[in-house]
Amino acid sequence: MDLLNCIICLSFAWITIQSVYFLARRSKAIPRTRLPPGPKPFPLIGNLFEIGDKPHLSLTKLSQRYGPIMSLQLGQLTTIVVSSTTLAKEILRTHDQVFCNRTLPEAIHACKHSEYSMAWLPVSARWRNLRTICNLQLFAPKVLDANQAKRRVKVQKLVDDVNECMRAGEAVDIGRAVFSTTLSLLSQTIFSVDLADPSSKTTREFKETVWGMMEEIGKPNLADYFPFLRKLDPQGIRRRLTHHFQITVDMFDRMIHQRLESRKRDGYISTNDMLDTLLNINEDKMEDMDMPETQHLFLDLFAAGTDTSSATMEWAMAELLRNPEILSKAQAELEQVIGKGKLVEESDIVRLPYLQAIIKETFRVHPTVPFLLPRKAEANIEIGGYIIPKGARVLINFWAISRDPITWDNPNLFMPERFLGLDNQIDVTGKNFELIPFGGGRRICPGLPLAIRMLYLMLGSLINCFDWELEDGVVPETMNMEDKFGLTLQMAQPLRAVPKKL
Repeated sequence: MDLLNCIICLSFAWITIQSVYFLARRSKAIPRTRLPPGPKPFPLIGNLFEIGDKPHLSLTKLSQRYGPIMSLQLGQLTTIVVSSTTLAKEILRTHDQVFCNRTLPEAIHACKHSEYSMAWLPVSARWRNLRTICNLQLFAPKVLDANQAKRRVKVQKLVDDVNECMRAGEAVDIGRAVFSTTLSLLSQTIFSVDLADPSSKTTREFKETVWGMMEEIGKPNLADYFPFLRKLDPQGIRRRLTHHFQITVDMFDRMIHQRLESRKRDGYISTNDMLDTLLNINEDKMEDMDMPETQHLFLDLFAAGTDTSSATMEWAMAELLRNPEILSKAQAELEQVIGKGKLVEESDIVRLPYLQAIIKETFRVHPTVPFLLPRKAEANIEIGGYIIPKGARVLINFWAISRDPITWDNPNLFMPERFLGLDNQIDVTGKNFELIPFGGGRRICPGLPLAIRMLYLMLGSLINCFDWELEDGVVPETMNMEDKFGLTLQMAQPLRAVPKKL
């Protein structure tokens, strides 16, 4: 115990020395009066205690007091929080060159992910190469159109599984069901292999690994706020994330090498999946794409694609069950346009404006990524009449923007109708900064076209093929709509709903 106390005292002394040194340097570089307003920081820890376990709520509340741009001192890290549409547009579009790079969380250095991940790489030749491959080879409209049949098969499998639950009188865990469907689709699209087979031990381990990755990345990390703690990894976040990353990269490595061996054999027939596309690019030398880049690109696609889609679907279904009149309107539209009990086809989506409005309203009320991935100021720059200093971390609070009463009428109500009509053409492609669930500017999420298609197909098919009731006599008025904060914003209590015959 004495040794532990000694370590604690030494650590505290070191934090004190480092913090005083940092604050002295900071005060000389940027006068406090030129920074955006914000709560007065405590010595050493700054404003860390004001963040709480739900930063999207606490920072929104602080912005109501200090304004749409405010500064916080989180340990040794100067953080600027932006909570308005106008200022978000300035950062993501007007001054995109200054804010185009990310502030790297310490945990992302695990397995050198920061050196290969398109999400975290600085804007550079390597980053541009990866974006070009995604935009032209992986997520281009013609590529997605060619793979429509695969998505239809996966949505049919989801409906079949729900049908089995209906026959057995069992409730469906919506988040898990959609996670499995998305995982199945991604693995089929990338490797022509189904990694969502519930009978497979590899599948179960992979699911746990993906959930583990998202959990670790979403945890507040002392090493981010006090850089001298990075080598110590005091919470073990980097160590656990390294384990999760390594399991995933090793699995991808095996699958890539198996494919390379298959391609050497006579009579090999191309699968036309993403892996074959990337291997063809590498062989043709159209672009430079090495093995680690391929592995880490797949890691990004699986980690981002499965968790966000399942969370969005769970929130959408929760709101429909909480608002039966909205569910009835959506079902009436589906019945009129495609017929009751049928799967939604991708060609149907353009004729389903109310379904589209429900998805948009879900993105607005329940953004699965409440803060866009943090940006880094590459130079001192004036925004909103204040100076954002070079090196500061910039957080865009999309949760606050999407509930801003200046932009939205009755912002806390779930009202899909707000997105209907010729006078409201807001979309989610990064053009309208009132609604940016996929980010904006040059770093907008490249997987947006696939994610949107899957959400429409899954939600539309589930409500057109089944009626739904809440489990165990829960009524809409008593539903638990609390969230829990992580890298994505999940329902605190997983949604379980009982499917009924239409």
